[in-house]
Amino acid sequence: MEDRQRRRRGGGRAGNAKRRGGETIGQMPWNPPLNCDRPTEPLNDEGVHAIHNGAMTILEEIGIEFLNGEALDVLKKTDGCKIDGENVRMDREFVMEMLSLAPGEFTITPRNVDRTIMVGGNSINFGNVSSPPSYWDMNSGGKVTGTREMCGNLLKLSQYFNCIHFVGGYPVEPQDIHARERHLDVLFDKLVITDKVVHAYCLGRERVEDVMDMVQIAGGHTDEEFESGPKMYSNINSTSPLKHDYPMLDGWMRLARRNQGLIVTPFTLAGAMAPVTMAGAVAQSLAEGLAAIALAQTIRPGACCVIGTFTSNVDMKSGAPAFGTPEYMRATQMTGQLARFYGIPMRASGVCTANVPDGQSMWETSNSLWSAVQAGAHMVYHAAGWLEGGLIASPEKFIMDCEILQQIQRYMEPVIYATSEDEIAIDAVREVGSQGHFFGIQHTRDRYTTAFYQPYLSDWRNFEAWDAAGGTWTAARAHELFQAIMESFEPPHMDEAIKEELEAFVVRRKEEGGAPTDY
Repeated sequence: MEDRQRRRRGGGRAGNAKRRGGETIGQMPWNPPLNCDRPTEPLNDEGVHAIHNGAMTILEEIGIEFLNGEALDVLKKTDGCKIDGENVRMDREFVMEMLSLAPGEFTITPRNVDRTIMVGGNSINFGNVSSPPSYWDMNSGGKVTGTREMCGNLLKLSQYFNCIHFVGGYPVEPQDIHARERHLDVLFDKLVITDKVVHAYCLGRERVEDVMDMVQIAGGHTDEEFESGPKMYSNINSTSPLKHDYPMLDGWMRLARRNQGLIVTPFTLAGAMAPVTMAGAVAQSLAEGLAAIALAQTIRPGACCVIGTFTSNVDMKSGAPAFGTPEYMRATQMTGQLARFYGIPMRASGVCTANVPDGQSMWETSNSLWSAVQAGAHMVYHAAGWLEGGLIASPEKFIMDCEILQQIQRYMEPVIYATSEDEIAIDAVREVGSQGHFFGIQHTRDRYTTAFYQPYLSDWRNFEAWDAAGGTWTAARAHELFQAIMESFEPPHMDEAIKEELEAFVVRRKEEGGAPTDY
């Protein structure tokens, strides 16, 4: 893409939704949280080294299939790889040397620089649901095929909620758009409807190059500015067990060369695509992920990489995947320990197996999200809106999940565990003594509006008051809020000249045929 003069980057605000009666929906401000807790570490030092040794043994003795000739050519030029056909075995010294080149933290800067996120350190960032083919439609009461309009609705929610920090994938696959053009229309919508960090699917040359070009246009960047640090990111999944496919590796290498964010997340289900033991599944997952990171560092030393985990178990009675299980939580925590061992930022997910936005969906998602917090994850995919193991996206579930995300953000605020003299409040205790109460004293009056988390969705009334108000269950309340947000949403500002350039790019690429649908 030719260099262009720097243009003003679009800023903007989320839409301003109203509850019935005119009350603005209360949400916390944009403030990606910092994880203040020590991570949960189920493994002792011996366990960490045992899983590390398992991953290295897989890489050295069994190898990973790289189904991409260009990737094989790159690795053939190194001293640390042994290649037999498409099988690549990597010496552990080579792998560890490559990992040492990857930064422990980096930023991703979207078109609105105020929405820049930090990946690494003690940062934690939450993203929207990505890639389900179906949508939960409360009006019809069921699962329906995803469309561009539905995708746009979920993009609006992704922009509106401040606890969503990056916008991944297609929030639902818009199957009313042909696959060769889908990435163009969705990226246009995403860049116009949101001003947050965006994602490209690593599905071959055209999709990756198109998305990089569109992100560069939206940010008004020259080539040099675009490549000075990540302005977007992608995620690849290995084809477990022990394979990386052609199109994902193609996109992975293109993004590495242009210094964009790279996440590799093996999808290892214990008992199906990985050993039935969680330690074995984690070791295999790490081997698959580290092999891709070694490739990226070979191409561009210092490439910004993240190791992802999507290790869970299957239901051994049906073979169906299960999420939010105790095993899922421990696998996430163990992966966090190994990510810190390697000095690589980590990605986790907020996922569930439930089919509808009900109690099961919330306890499974809450387990997933809290395990990500406990593991010290830096990017949490699918944190809002995921159902049916990733086959359904639900706007109501999205809004329900954001209540959890806000509570996590509040939980991380230092004010909750402040220990100043004023916070210990001895004078307030002395004033009340053993005979009064704290409701009316000045210490309480000075703090009552901000002392505690205030939900926008949870209903804290007793049964009689809740019943008298209509007895609305949680998903129905979320649906009302969803409708209010859609009715009043205002997209963030985008310079009209940039929007026109994006539109012209999309038209041109469609005329050229878009992207191939097979390889």
